[in-house]
Formats: sequence, C-alpha cells, structure tokens
Amino acid sequence: MPISKSSNKRIGITLGDPSGIGPEVVARALAEPSVRKLGTFTVIGDRATFEKYCSTRYGNCCFIDPQPDNRIPFKPGRPSRASAASALNALHAAVGLIKRQEISCLVTAPVCKEAIHHIDPAFVGHTEFLADAFGVKDFGMMFVSQKLRIIIVTRHIPLNKVSGAIHAGNVYDTIRLTHRSLRNTFKIRNPRIAVCGLNPHAGEGGTIGKEELTKIIPAIQRARRHNMTVRGPFPADTLYSSGTAFAFDAIVAMYHDQGLIPVKTLGLSKLVNLTVGLPFIRTSPAHGTAFDIAGKGRADPSSMREAIRLAARLNP
Repeated sequence: MPISKSSNKRIGITLGDPSGIGPEVVARALAEPSVRKLGTFTVIGDRATFEKYCSTRYGNCCFIDPQPDNRIPFKPGRPSRASAASALNALHAAVGLIKRQEISCLVTAPVCKEAIHHIDPAFVGHTEFLADAFGVKDFGMMFVSQKLRIIIVTRHIPLNKVSGAIHAGNVYDTIRLTHRSLRNTFKIRNPRIAVCGLNPHAGEGGTIGKEELTKIIPAIQRARRHNMTVRGPFPADTLYSSGTAFAFDAIVAMYHDQGLIPVKTLGLSKLVNLTVGLPFIRTSPAHGTAFDIAGKGRADPSSMREAIRLAARLNP
C-alpha cells in the first residue's frame, strides 16, 4: 500500500506493554525538542500509564487509547493478560492508522511476546505481525547502529534448528532483500554486502560442516549473477574482530546471536531494529520490556529516541 506524500512525517508510536518501560521511554524521548521537531506524533496505548511519565504536554502529539474505558491501572514490572491485551490492541490500532494513511511510519515500544502468545498463539513478534497484516512475504529484521547494519536470515528460532532452517533460497532472498533495502530505503546506489558463514571458520572448506558449500556459497554466487556486490562467506568472529565488517554497507548473519552480539556490543543505546520489506517504515528500540526497572525512573530513552529519528529520516 503506497503512502501518500501528504502524510509525510506523521509518526505513530505504540507504547508496548504498559507494565514495561515502553511508556516511560516514549514520554522521555518526546520530551526532547529535537525529537518533537521531527514531525507530528500519534501515540497509541494506555493513556493513563503514559501520562504518569509525561513532564509536559506535547503540542504536536495526539493520543489514541484503544481501551479508553479501562479503569484498572497497570502495575510497573507486573506483566499480565490485561497489559498484553493493551499492547496487542495498540498494534491493531496502529495497523488501521497506517492503512487509512493517518500515519506514515511506525515506531513500536517493546511488548512481552510470551504474554501476548497466551492471548494470540499465532503471535511471534512485531515483525511477523506487521508482515502478516500487510500481506508481505519477503521481509526481515535489520539492526541499524551508527557503524553497522546487520540482517539475519533466521529470526527467533531455537539454535538447534538453525542449520535446518537455512537453505540457498532463503540466504539468497535475504541478500536480495538487503540489497533492495539499501538501495531504496538508505539510498545507497551500489551496496556492498558481506555474508557470514554458519560454522566456525566458515566451515574450513567443508571440514567443519557443509552448509557453506551447499547453501551459502550458491546463494552468494546467484546474487553476483544478478549484479549484486556480495562477498563471503566470512568467519563471523574475524569479520567483526578484524574491522572488515565496517567496510560493508550491511552484514547478512545466519542467526540471531551471530548478528546481534557484535552490534549490541558496539552500543545498545544507539541501536535500532528496522523491519525491511514492509510498505512503510517501522522501527523499534533494540531493548525489551525491562520489567525489572519499570516504574523506577531508570529507563534509558536513547534507543527509543534513535528509533524515532531513524523512522523520520527514512520516511519517504
């Protein structure tokens, strides 16, 4: 669904689980004039919880509470079925706003996947929820920091299932999606992409696993035949430790921790999760609900602030 130019910089923000740090980091991020000048904002979630953290009124913000009749206060640090329902209802409301072109991009505060799963067993996470809502099959999670962009072939699956989940087709699809996103979203004319191996030392020519030979290298060769600048497979440890990763516009990692450990080590406060492949920009902070510090005034809004800034910058 195309977004009309008239909706430019109209940013929607969901509060996530109201018992987590989402409402606090959203309120603290929007309290900064440098953030508020980025556009107009529609905040979606439990209004009473959000207003507890607001130090002022924000003139360029409106609020949508999907459950305005709720009179049960949510307890910080105490996730519940009700708090999960609030987060899920906010997501449904945000989808409606995007489809009606009332907002042009979306920033999502963290939810508790486990709690929502009890309400909606099909729920895996924001990424899959939004892809399904917009009928998108080719999508991915790209983590964006000041120095690196990393996308992962497999997302939230057990480690012992990673090898079986990787094949030449989805490795190629991830490379192609990365290339397209770098060109269309980040406006990089000739993107340079590095691909990690799966096994230690990228398989050592097949002596430590065959996945590089049978799955990853064929995908790289196919991408090259389609005029993409792709190198690899690299041993993941030396790709990062040698600094080679910084010579590329994006890294394709095979599984969650292979990609996220290095990029989070560089600094969680500046890291943003970007869903690529959607017909609109969706970002989120790279942290979770942090129930252990919710309501204690200790939540760092830096990643939320960066998520808002990236959404505004990439919004067409």
